[in-house]
Amino acid sequence: MSVRRRLAKVAVAGLLVASPYTHAIDVLRTEGGISPTPAGVIVPDPNGCQFGAPEQPLLLAEAVQRALCSNPKTREAWADVKAQAAGLGVARAAYLPTITGNGQVVRDDSITDVTGHPTLSSATLATINSESVQLNWTLYDFGARAAAVHNASALLAAAQSTENATLQSLFVAVAKDYYAAQAASAALAAAVDIEHMAADSAKAASARVDKGIAPISDALQAETAYTQAVLNRIKAQGAWQTAAGTLASDMDLSPDIPLELPLVTAGVQPDATFTQSVGELIEDARRDHPTVLAAQAQVDAAAAKVDQTRAEGLPNISLVSKYTRDNQPASLGLGIPEFPATGHEWYVGVQVTIPFFEGFGRMYQVRQGRAQLEQQEDALDDARRQVGLEVWNSYQAVQTSIDSVKDSAELLDIAQRSFTAAQHRYQAGVGNILELLNAQTALANAQQQRVQALADWRAARLRLAGSLGRLDLDNARER
Repeated sequence: MSVRRRLAKVAVAGLLVASPYTHAIDVLRTEGGISPTPAGVIVPDPNGCQFGAPEQPLLLAEAVQRALCSNPKTREAWADVKAQAAGLGVARAAYLPTITGNGQVVRDDSITDVTGHPTLSSATLATINSESVQLNWTLYDFGARAAAVHNASALLAAAQSTENATLQSLFVAVAKDYYAAQAASAALAAAVDIEHMAADSAKAASARVDKGIAPISDALQAETAYTQAVLNRIKAQGAWQTAAGTLASDMDLSPDIPLELPLVTAGVQPDATFTQSVGELIEDARRDHPTVLAAQAQVDAAAAKVDQTRAEGLPNISLVSKYTRDNQPASLGLGIPEFPATGHEWYVGVQVTIPFFEGFGRMYQVRQGRAQLEQQEDALDDARRQVGLEVWNSYQAVQTSIDSVKDSAELLDIAQRSFTAAQHRYQAGVGNILELLNAQTALANAQQQRVQALADWRAARLRLAGSLGRLDLDNARER
C-alpha cells in the first residue's frame, strides 16, 4: 500500500472521529448510568415524560411526574450529569494514543538572478507536496491519568447524587404545593357551603322578624354573618387560584391553565407505626441520603485532584513516532537546474519528560488542592448535620400531624352536631341568633382545620420520606 493511500485512510479516519454523527457513540462507556429522562431513576422510561393536557382531576402522581420531567431544576441537574460523564470520557481518553496527520501543497515559484553571471541564475516553478503522520502515546506517568480518572469518576458520582437529591427535593416541594392547592380547593368548597348556610340562617332570621317573633337585630346579625361568609368565599377563591397557579408552574405549565384536583379523602387514617426509631432513621439518612453521597463524592474528587496535581509534576514516559514524505526538488549547486526528487523520514522512540523546576507552582497547586479537600470534608460534615436535623424535624411533623388529624375529626363531628342542634333550636323558637351564628362559625373553622390537618399529614409523610432519600412514584399514589 502506498504512503499516499495510507495518509488518505488516516485523514478519513480523522474526519470520521470529528464528524457530528459520532457524538452519539459512547466509545468509552461513560454514559451507562445516565437516565434517558431528566426525572432520573424515578421516571426511567422516556415514554413516561410524554404528556398531553393535564388529567381532570389531576392526581399527585401525575403532578410529580410532570414536574420531575419538565422542571428546569431537574433538567439542569441532568445536563450536569451528562457533562461530568463526558469529563470522565476525556480522562479515560488519556490512556489512548494520539495520531495527528498533516498535509501541505505549495506552489513554489523561485527566481534567482546573479548579476554578471547569468549562468549561475536559476528559475524554479514546482508544486511541492508534503505529508506527515505523528503518533504520541503516554506509556507511564506515575499515576496522573489514574488520578484524573478517579477524580472524574467521583465528580460524576457527585453529579448523579446531586441529581437524585434535586429530584427528592422537588418531589417534596411539588407534593407540598399539591396538597396546599388541594386544601385551598377544599377550603373554597367549605366556604361555599358556609355561605349557603349563612344565607339559610339569614332567611330564617328574616322570616322570624317578619312574623314578629324575633327582633330586627337577629336579621341584621344574620345578614352580617352572610356578608362575612361571602367575603371569606371570595378570599378562598383567590387563595385557590394562587395555589393552582403555583402547582401549574411547578409542572412547567402556564399558571392560568385550568386545574381540577380530587377532593380530600377524609376517610384516610394515618398510620402511626414506624419500623425504625427516629435515631435509626437519622443514622440511615446521614449515611445514604443523596446529599450526603454527593458531598462524599466531592471529597473523593478533591483527594484525587491532589494526587493528580502531584503526579503531573513527575516524569512522563511516552512512545513517539513520525513519518514524513515530500517531493521537494533537488539541485547539485548554484546555477544547476533542479531535478524532481522525493524524500521521506521516519523515526520511532521513547521520550522522557522530566519537569526539573516549575517555579514552585506545583507545590502551591498541591497546597491549594489540600485546602479544597479540607473544604469538601467540612461540607460533608455540614451535609450530615443538615440531613439529620431534617429527619428529626420531619419525624416530629409526622407525629404532630397524626394527632392533628385525629383531633380535627373529633372537632368536626362535634361542630357539625352543635350546628345542627343550634339550627333546630332557632327554627323551633327556643334558641337565639347568637347561638346559631357561633355554631355556624365553629363549624366553618372545624371544616377548614380538618382539611388542613389532612393536607399537612400527607405533606409531612412525604417530607419524611424525602428527608430519608426514599421517594418514588409509589409515594405519590393515594393510600
